[in-house]
Amino acid sequence: MRLLRPAALLSAMLLTIMNTLSTPLTAQEATVTPFKIAISDAQLTDLQSRLTRTRLPDQIDGSSWEYGTDKAVLADLLAYWRDDYDWRAQEAALNRFDQSLVQVDGRALHTIHQRSTNPEAIPLLLVHGWPGSFAEFHKLIGPLTDPEAHGGNAKDSYHVIAPSLPGFAFSEAPSTPGYGSERIALVLAELMQTLGYERYAIAGGDWGAVINSHHANHFPERLIGLHSNMILAAPPADEAQRLQVSDAEAALREARIAYMQGELAYQQIQGSKPQSLGYGLNDSPAGLAAWILEKFHGWTDMPQGADGDVWAHFSKDEILTNISLYWFTESITSSMRIYYENRTTPQSKPTGYIDVPTGVALFPAEIYITPRAWAEAAYDIRHWTQLERGGHFAALEQTETYLGELNAFFSPLR
Repeated sequence: MRLLRPAALLSAMLLTIMNTLSTPLTAQEATVTPFKIAISDAQLTDLQSRLTRTRLPDQIDGSSWEYGTDKAVLADLLAYWRDDYDWRAQEAALNRFDQSLVQVDGRALHTIHQRSTNPEAIPLLLVHGWPGSFAEFHKLIGPLTDPEAHGGNAKDSYHVIAPSLPGFAFSEAPSTPGYGSERIALVLAELMQTLGYERYAIAGGDWGAVINSHHANHFPERLIGLHSNMILAAPPADEAQRLQVSDAEAALREARIAYMQGELAYQQIQGSKPQSLGYGLNDSPAGLAAWILEKFHGWTDMPQGADGDVWAHFSKDEILTNISLYWFTESITSSMRIYYENRTTPQSKPTGYIDVPTGVALFPAEIYITPRAWAEAAYDIRHWTQLERGGHFAALEQTETYLGELNAFFSPLR
């Protein structure tokens, strides 16, 4: 079998690993192969060459982010990527975590599987979204697996499982249609069984939140609890419950809906023609960086427009490591297909009431805001926090707050 995509840019190590897998394995024959990231020197040289030959478009005088990614901010990031960014240092930092390629659903799924030394630790599946990656959780893994070493309490210990979604980063891209969020939830449930976990906790935002809801809908008996920092629920059928929305909730929800009216074009193209967009983003590191950087700028808790300084919330290394994972693995096109698949693939099991203990961390700059009464009609809400600061990429932007929310929710469920 072949991992990822046709890949002139696959690392020698990755090819060596995959050459040992002669045929696809069934779920019953699933295997776990240790994995280390090893991007080749040729890939680094190719990237350097492309960055050197970048051709940026014009921009309206006096504009900033109104039309899309600000040219000056992007040019500065590209110069840093070309001249100062140290991929090898970032690669080594990611390789400090235990990683594997796990055969699930007939394809290789990349995952961090970092076990705690605490025998009382509980398994925690962390699920990322788009345009994120497993690297979003890099600041959380140490405090989750070894809280005492990071000023925490040993009772808040977890075994962390942080996979790359199918078609993202080092996980093999599906070659057939149908890999929407529900199908991916089934894949991740199989992953957890393959790794030996019968009961576990799950958490995530963005697509991770959607996938985890399907996970809970299919396998409520397996879950200790479900935590979400992007809870989604339709208005309840019961009118009294539907109208049980505070003035503050209504104002925040309406403000975010109004703001997101100018942020949804990406969903339309990725949900209808991801392949066409993928040609440009897969070929141009500047285009890829512009597409992803815009989302980190637009979905973070800060003033928008000229006053929105993305570097006050993320380091250039953090953003470029995330972008580089898409670039080196040529996974931007396959990652975007989740929007198309989710729109076109019928759901196999209708979503009913999620009878799993559920915790919610509601950050004010989240892209969707669901009132608590609506969430309570759809989930067994046990913990709800309306936070004062933070946006869509909570694990990276508000790491300490997010960690505290995970511990506050899961602690009584252990």
